[in-house]
Amino acid sequence: MTAMTPGSNIPLSAARVTVDVAAPVRLDVSGLLLTADGKVRSDDDFIFYNQPSGPGVTYRSGGGTSPDAIVVDTAAVPPGIEKIVVTASPDAAGQTFQGIEPTATLRNADDSSVLATFTPPQLGAETALVIVEIYLRGGQWKARAVGQGYANGLAGIATDFGVTVEEPAAPAQTAAPAQPVSPPPAPPQPPVAPPAPPVSTPAAAAAPAAPAPPAPGAGKINLDKGRVSLQKNQTVSLVKGGRPLLSQVRMGLGWEPAYRGKDIDLDASVIAYGPQRNHIDSCYFGKLQIIGGAIRHSGDNLTGEGGGDDEVIAVDLGRLPQEVTGLVFTVNSFSGQKFTEVAKAYCRLLDGTTGEELVRFDLTSAEPQTGVMMAKLIRQFSGEWEMTAMGDFVKSRTVRGMVKPAAQAL
Repeated sequence: MTAMTPGSNIPLSAARVTVDVAAPVRLDVSGLLLTADGKVRSDDDFIFYNQPSGPGVTYRSGGGTSPDAIVVDTAAVPPGIEKIVVTASPDAAGQTFQGIEPTATLRNADDSSVLATFTPPQLGAETALVIVEIYLRGGQWKARAVGQGYANGLAGIATDFGVTVEEPAAPAQTAAPAQPVSPPPAPPQPPVAPPAPPVSTPAAAAAPAAPAPPAPGAGKINLDKGRVSLQKNQTVSLVKGGRPLLSQVRMGLGWEPAYRGKDIDLDASVIAYGPQRNHIDSCYFGKLQIIGGAIRHSGDNLTGEGGGDDEVIAVDLGRLPQEVTGLVFTVNSFSGQKFTEVAKAYCRLLDGTTGEELVRFDLTSAEPQTGVMMAKLIRQFSGEWEMTAMGDFVKSRTVRGMVKPAAQAL
C-alpha cells in the first residue's frame, strides 16, 4: 500500500478500481469524465448521486454508514476520455474542510485490496476538492493525488470542467472561472485547444412536467416546496424546514392491468438491511409485521383493481433501531405475469399522520420481468432518511429472490 502526497502518482495494477473518500462528516463524492482539453463532453459525464452511472464510471452510495465511492472500469472508459477526476464536498450546505481531514482510499474493485491512500494536507476554507484523478498516459492508466480545493463548492468544480450549472432566478451571464484555493504541484502540460462551450444537460429539454435533477452543488432535493415527483435514480432528503422527518410514513404501491378485464396479482414488500447490507427481515403478505411492529403491511391485493394504492406498507421511522439503515421496496408477480402486462405502476410516500403525499415515483417503462425494485430509503450519518427512485427490474417472483439484488443496489 502506498501513502501518496500531493502530485504523486502510481501505475494502476488493476483494471477496475474504487476510490472512496472518508471523513468525520458526510461527504458528497462525484466523478467527472474529461477529454484531453480537460472538459466533460456533456453533462452526462458528471457522475453523482442523482446520475450514478456513466460509461466506465459509477457512483456508489455508502448508505450513510460507509464512504461514498466512485468506481472506474478503465477497460470500459470510452475512447477520447483521458482522465476521471474524483471530487468530494461536505454534504452540509456551506461547510468547509476546516478541521476535516478527508482520506481517499484507492482499492482494487474486484477484491477490495488497498492500492494507495491520500489525505490532502492543510485544508481550510475549501468547500470542495478535486482529491484524486485516474488518468491515461502513454497507454497506461495511473492514479495521481491532487488535493486541489475550491472555495465555491461543487458548483465551482463542475463549472471549471464544463458542466452546465443553472443559477436559479439570476440573469444569464458568463460563469466566472472557479478560483483554486490550494493547487497541488503538477507536471507542466502542453498547450491545449480552447475548450468547447458547455453542452446543456438533456434534462433541460424535457417537458415541464418532468422535474430535472438538482444543479450540481445545489444540494439534494428536500420537502420544503411540498410534494416531490422523482425520476429514476433521483434522490430526495426527507427533511422539511431543516428538520428530519422522524415520524410515521406510508409507502403506497399501485398498479393496473395493461389490458381491460384481466386481473393482475402483484405483491408489494419491503426488505430491511443493516449497515453491511446484511438482510435483517422482509415484510410482505405472508409476514405483515416486522421489527416489533415498526413496519406493517396492509395485506395482499389479488387483482390490482380499484382506485388508490393497491398495497400499503407503514413505516415508523422513529421506532426503527439503529441497526436498520436501509429499506428497499419491491413488487413481485408471484403468478408469473410480466411487468409489460402492467400499466401505471407507481409508488408514493405519504405522511402517516396527515395522509399528505410527500414523494411520488411513476414507473414509466417496463421490462418482461417478474420483479421490480421501486425505491429505497437510506438512513444517513445525520439520522435523516433519503428516498431514491429505482425502477430496476429483476427476474424473481418472490421477495426472497429480491434480497440479494436489493442489497447490491443499496
